[in-house]
Amino acid sequence: MKSTKIIYWTTTTLIFLFEGLMPALTSHTEMAKEGLSHLGYPAYFGLALVVFKVLGTLTLIIPQVPKTLKEWAYAGFVFDFIFAAISHWAVDGLGMDAIFPFIVMAILLVSYRTYHQLQAAEK
Repeated sequence: MKSTKIIYWTTTTLIFLFEGLMPALTSHTEMAKEGLSHLGYPAYFGLALVVFKVLGTLTLIIPQVPKTLKEWAYAGFVFDFIFAAISHWAVDGLGMDAIFPFIVMAILLVSYRTYHQLQAAEK
């Protein structure tokens, strides 16, 4: 059980850093704005994306958040990663930019799996 907790908190913290903290700190930079523009998205989409990413990561990392909201946050991030990969693939072809979202999604899925293992152990 201790190793499951360590894996859960490590993967969930990585998701928080990749999808919550980094976007919140870098979304206003020219590089982030150019990245969205390059993919064909309007500037306001970036702001909405950052708000939902921050809210989603806070939902995952705060233990007191209801389980149903956590499930929605996990689902939202899966959609985010899939559509990020599709966007990069459609614009730039199959390269690291299209593959990287699946790497982060794998980390998310480990977090999800260990979250459910911890929930089952509590019962």
